[in-house]
Amino acid sequence: MKETKRCQKMVDTGRRAFLKGSAVAAGAAVVATVIPTNKAHAGYPSNKLGNVQNLKINSPVDINYPDDDSPGVLLKMGTKVEGGVGPDGDIVAYSVLCPHQGYGLVYNDKDKVFNCPGHYSIFDAEKGGLQVWGQATQNLPQFKLRITSGGDIYAEGVDELIYGRLSNVL
Repeated sequence: MKETKRCQKMVDTGRRAFLKGSAVAAGAAVVATVIPTNKAHAGYPSNKLGNVQNLKINSPVDINYPDDDSPGVLLKMGTKVEGGVGPDGDIVAYSVLCPHQGYGLVYNDKDKVFNCPGHYSIFDAEKGGLQVWGQATQNLPQFKLRITSGGDIYAEGVDELIYGRLSNVL
């Protein structure tokens, strides 16, 4: 009988320790979720890409963001688009590396899409870089933009993973 009580006491102690440890871990997870840190944004530089006055409708401007090894384009679409900024909500910027295997994308101004010459994926520039055809399994990375009162356009983040990187944070 004494052995059973002792065994039961050990089980209760083990259970309490487990529950206490679980509560601490759950609390830490909640704090990490609720209290935002700047780590996720700390790696994105604020790079000037151009000025609104220099953009022509549906004519891509070559850029690099977040660094020189990441080619992209800046576009003024002419109609309000998802993720667009500026007075008309029509200015967007995208990576031009196909998220499937990193082929350089080609902009088709007639259809307002990016075409991949490697495996024929197609991404819709008017729908936030939505992948609409082909082998790719993710949308085209879109750069988060900000426009100053003087019309300067700055990239300050990326919404998808750029091909070939484990993280977009530098």
